[in-house]
Amino acid sequence: MTDMDAELSAGTDDEVDPRWLRSRTRLLDAAVDLLRTGGIEAVTIDAVTKASKVARTTLYRHFGCSSDLLAATLERLLPPVMPPPSTGSLRDRLVELVCRQATLYEEAPLHPTTLAWIALRPTDNGADDDANDWQRCRGTLQARVVEHYRQPFEAILRSPDAHAQLDEFDLELAVCQLVGPLLFAWMIGLRVVDHQDCARIVDDFLAAHRLDEAKAGARSP
Repeated sequence: MTDMDAELSAGTDDEVDPRWLRSRTRLLDAAVDLLRTGGIEAVTIDAVTKASKVARTTLYRHFGCSSDLLAATLERLLPPVMPPPSTGSLRDRLVELVCRQATLYEEAPLHPTTLAWIALRPTDNGADDDANDWQRCRGTLQARVVEHYRQPFEAILRSPDAHAQLDEFDLELAVCQLVGPLLFAWMIGLRVVDHQDCARIVDDFLAAHRLDEAKAGARSP
């Protein structure tokens, strides 16, 4: 369910026409099915309207352009943000969180497709309306994906334990260091990342950022 879907569902029947919600759901259901079977190229206006049996004019009431439709479809594939582990040492919590991400790539293989679409660059100078629409939708989805990744890691890496044990670091770079190897390994088929691999990734990160004993003692309450 996208953020927009959640907002619409939260409204009352007086505020949102149920027929409007049904047509949007049918369009996105059809688009997701096309994406799963044919990839990004399969999610076209014509294919979605045919598969959903929703008129093109209705589709354009929900999505202003094909980029809007594709962005909403990809957002649907984002799994819900999982709360970070709440117990255990700093290392144990990070290892568990990194393992969850590794499992996500194996169990939800279309999730990296969303990341790949975000990483694409326009094929022209971006001057025409289509390119501008694509950039706008890509930017909106990118912001949601960044927040999706950032939230659970921020909760751990900004915790009192992390403050007492680690030096200053860039949070976004830290997320890249912890999650980046998982995505790279999955996308190129290099290897299946297991729990031991996740632990090593975390240990390497902690070794690079751990305070020496004198500084750690000074930070302790």
